[in-house]
Amino acid sequence: MSVHKVFVDGQEGTTGLQIDEYLRRRSDVTVLRIDPALRKDPAERARLLNAADVAFLCLPDAAARESVALVDNPATCVIDTSTAHRVDPAWTYGLPELDAEQRQRIRDSKRIANPGCHATAFILAVRPLMDAGLLPAEHPLSATSHTGYSGGGKKMIAQYRAALAALGMSDDGRGASVTEGGATAEAEVSAEEARKLLAPRPYALGLTHKHLPEMMRYARLAQAPVFLPVVAPYYKGLAVSVPLDLVRIRAAGQRDVNRAAIHAALAARYAGERFVQVAALDAAPEGGFFDVQGSNDTNRADLFVFGNDDQCMLVARIDNLGKGASGAAVQAMNIHLGLDEATGLA
Repeated sequence: MSVHKVFVDGQEGTTGLQIDEYLRRRSDVTVLRIDPALRKDPAERARLLNAADVAFLCLPDAAARESVALVDNPATCVIDTSTAHRVDPAWTYGLPELDAEQRQRIRDSKRIANPGCHATAFILAVRPLMDAGLLPAEHPLSATSHTGYSGGGKKMIAQYRAALAALGMSDDGRGASVTEGGATAEAEVSAEEARKLLAPRPYALGLTHKHLPEMMRYARLAQAPVFLPVVAPYYKGLAVSVPLDLVRIRAAGQRDVNRAAIHAALAARYAGERFVQVAALDAAPEGGFFDVQGSNDTNRADLFVFGNDDQCMLVARIDNLGKGASGAAVQAMNIHLGLDEATGLA
């Protein structure tokens, strides 16, 4: 069995830690580790980047570009989890389910841009409808995404946990439960600040979210969707909702569009996909409320179609740290290396 050398540049961040957790359970991968004292040393980072078969960049955009410049080994495959290269034509978009050719592109590429979490869910829901001719590229779309605090990285995770502690609560870190408990010394926010942090928090209100360029490009839209992301009071889990005015779409010329046709297009596109599941049409949520965290601790995307033949709602649900970040990166690595793409993933 071949053992592949992997380096995670930025291993201490949320995405890097999760990638490391996936990899440490595997016998077919050796993770190259940097001395903590040399984490910012360009020479040592360059040595490890160029020694790796696959290098994951789990860094801010500017730092990711700096890391790429350090790679001169043509055999090293770079998988960048930042926003820096997602719409760069020289890079391959790391969403295998994008179309029938995308896996081969990932297999052949040495530069792979990992998709954003909101973008992954949105594109998986919308792109098949564009390809099937059910939506015109010019049709104005909107989307709302609810995501847990882990999507904001270490600083926001710390704020979330401090808010829980301030109110005498705790979280197991996986979004599985929130239980009452005594206040602890970890509390660093006031009760008033905690109240604000533990309510839904819409952001990117200037409508310029960093995922919009990839959402437009890979969903094949002529204009950006009106996109509202919302940080909600739980650790992880993400659901993007896309409302469709079917009456307006039919009036624009797509006369056969109804929710059954939309569901059929999604089901046909993802038939046989291990990591994308399309729920039954109008699958009733338990108790009438949709479970945003229902895909947590998996690399799975779950797609739903709700509504009626005048209006319907597409919902795409993922674990923002799984299919929305680290799991997707490992899936792309597996494909590039010619392995079963599910290796090490749930």
